[in-house]
Amino acid sequence: MTASFKSPLATAPVEIEGHNLLKGKKVVVTAAAGTGIGFATARRALLEGADVLVSDFHERRLGETVDKLAAEFPGQQVTPFVCDVSSTEQVDALIASAAAQLGRIDVLVNNAGLGGETPVVDMTDEQWDRVLDITLTSTFRATRAALRYFKSVEHNGVLVNNASVLGWRAQHSQAHYAAAKAGVMALTRCSAIEAAEYGVRINAVAPSIARHAFLAKVTSEELLDKLAEGEAFGRAAEVWEIAATIAMLASDYTTYLTGEIVSISSQRA
Repeated sequence: MTASFKSPLATAPVEIEGHNLLKGKKVVVTAAAGTGIGFATARRALLEGADVLVSDFHERRLGETVDKLAAEFPGQQVTPFVCDVSSTEQVDALIASAAAQLGRIDVLVNNAGLGGETPVVDMTDEQWDRVLDITLTSTFRATRAALRYFKSVEHNGVLVNNASVLGWRAQHSQAHYAAAKAGVMALTRCSAIEAAEYGVRINAVAPSIARHAFLAKVTSEELLDKLAEGEAFGRAAEVWEIAATIAMLASDYTTYLTGEIVSISSQRA
């Protein structure tokens, strides 16, 4: 993109209203506390008419998140569940508790992930393992628990995983995160074939860059500006734009879509 070019879409739009895409659905969102895509997804699910169980390992932030969402959507159920996604036992408990507290599960959004900037030459085994565990293996844990649940019930369901364009693109100091997100994409495709037997669709979103307060804490403003400028509109996505796409994938508007990775970006690579 040339410095003189400015897209008419460079200004982020105002968030669209809800259209009851998830009316009556029971939705579970992992890593939903704070300011990022998880919170925006939980809020969008409520805006689209769902009841929501929000999960996170940070108990205080989770409580604040529930209070905020409950105040905005007083007529809908907003339930918290503290969960460390690196623990199989806690992830299994999350799915069991969600089914009990919500009455059923219709949608699971696997949002948990962990990044960081470390060149391969400087990366320790512990850094690699931690990012792969939180970003990829946690998605496997939750997918496994959810499929075991859906295998045991009579209704259909949807899983939406949060991947990244870094599953396709190369970026300096992101080998661990990119490998994990590429793994989420492969897990999405393969598990979707298996999940069809249980009436479950599994898709993923692959955002390029969505700016929010937490991302600003772990990534330099200079890098965020550079990445945003490389996008077709010359800006980063708003977190609600990612959440709206997740809501569409979770809804009955995409009933013939499974095993797909939807790039929320101008380009895959």
